[in-house]
Amino acid sequence: MRKPLVVALCALAFAGAGAAPAVAAAPSPTGADTTTGAGPTTLMDVVNSTVGTAADTLNGLTAPKEGAVNFAGTVSLSNCSGSVVRMPDSAADDPALVLTNGHCLESGFPAPGQVVVDQASSRTFGLLNSSGSKVATLRADRLLYATMTDTDAAVYRLGTTYAQIKSAYGIDPLTLADSHPQAGTAISVVSGYWKRIYSCSVDGFVYRMKEGDWTWKDSVRYTSECNTIGGTSGSPVVDDATRTVVAVNNTGNEDGERCTVNNPCEVDESGNVTVRQGINYAQQTYQFPACFGVDNKLELSASGCVLPKP
Repeated sequence: MRKPLVVALCALAFAGAGAAPAVAAAPSPTGADTTTGAGPTTLMDVVNSTVGTAADTLNGLTAPKEGAVNFAGTVSLSNCSGSVVRMPDSAADDPALVLTNGHCLESGFPAPGQVVVDQASSRTFGLLNSSGSKVATLRADRLLYATMTDTDAAVYRLGTTYAQIKSAYGIDPLTLADSHPQAGTAISVVSGYWKRIYSCSVDGFVYRMKEGDWTWKDSVRYTSECNTIGGTSGSPVVDDATRTVVAVNNTGNEDGERCTVNNPCEVDESGNVTVRQGINYAQQTYQFPACFGVDNKLELSASGCVLPKP
């Protein structure tokens, strides 16, 4: 999981316009993604110009081009990224949902084996349009689901419907794919926090990924172009062809260590461990549609729902 976001900012600031951090791994549960409150706004006020220029030099970072995946429907959290999502069968008058990482909860990381369901929430999210401009503040009324066991995901329910968001801001939700992604698929990791898009491909899948005390199953491994940084945790991973969400960005190996915090390792079916320094990962989301029913109600006992249960 990763360096604190403030450290990443400072590294970019000191690097200047012509350099990038030595390692830019994906955000992890122990990084600055977990900071509550307003985040590094003050620091950004000081170094925004330098950081913005330096960040643009990172491989895989792109501004949205016409016809390409863009920021519409993504959100910024105080400490992470996320997106307004719908299930394939969601209706326009259903309460809207927001997807991010389990390690982005305001309350801190869920413990291994812990599943959080149906809790009151008033968390806010900055809704972005296609160009990455904030057009609204959305507010949750429930945290429907969150865990860091087998996956790293959290789903909030808003007090607003998809139709109301569309009517007020002209923005549609992103749709969660209900099938397993394929290796080689061109993808975009869209960060609402940083207003940056990382473009790469699905390099493959990890039988088990271990980081500190947590273990995740069938994780998505990116090709090296997606060198995500702190603050991108919870970003939707979008299939460039179908424009559906196939995963949620969550971590990467920063320092080349083995299975430690900020340094996830890959474990195959035989127990062999592989460390890929500088490579980043996401957790698949195709399991979620089977666990949500009419009116976007969470139904963990539904047939076909394989998400971890409390």
